[in-house]
Amino acid sequence: MKPIEIKANIRQATGNGPARSLRRQGKLPAVLYGPGREPVLLSIQTYELEQVAGRGQVGQQLLNLTLDDREKHPAMIKELQRHPVTRTPLHVDFYEIAMDRKISVKVPVVTTGKCRGVEMGGMLQIIRRELEVACFPGQIPEVIEVDISELDIGDSVHVQEIPLESGVEIASETNFTVMTVLSPKMEAEEETEEEEAEALAEGEEETETEAAE
Repeated sequence: MKPIEIKANIRQATGNGPARSLRRQGKLPAVLYGPGREPVLLSIQTYELEQVAGRGQVGQQLLNLTLDDREKHPAMIKELQRHPVTRTPLHVDFYEIAMDRKISVKVPVVTTGKCRGVEMGGMLQIIRRELEVACFPGQIPEVIEVDISELDIGDSVHVQEIPLESGVEIASETNFTVMTVLSPKMEAEEETEEEEAEALAEGEEETETEAAE
């Protein structure tokens, strides 16, 4: 994965007032953390962050932060705060990383091929839509592909069966199920169980209301 270049400026002012002033200028308050160093207060252009967000999962993007047009720091987004209503970015935390040390990052799971079991009437159920992997920062995969073309009804894909690129490891001790192909009967039974659970919950609410009256 090629690093995304982001320019940042060191800032001195803190607090809500200076932060609002930055946002009015189309900038975001930010902080760069790192092992063995003091946090550095930064400001970045909002549109540059939006470009990162437009590429997918912000937490898996490898970045090159250039501070005041001088120092370059490899980093990743640790936390992105957004407005609860408008979803506009409010603040971002960057975490400096070492390119020669493995990190843990979550990567989206995508399927390829036409599932044989689905064509026979089954339903593909994806249980884990992302997986946590350990790898060097320069080897972070954009997605983890799973070929589902040979899956029949009742078949499952477990995490240890998924082929990975060299140097990429799945940080898991349990061989959990990532996806499975349900039979039409199982699908109907699951829907019936959900309907029964909803009906039971509604009945309990009605009973509580009557008791209160």
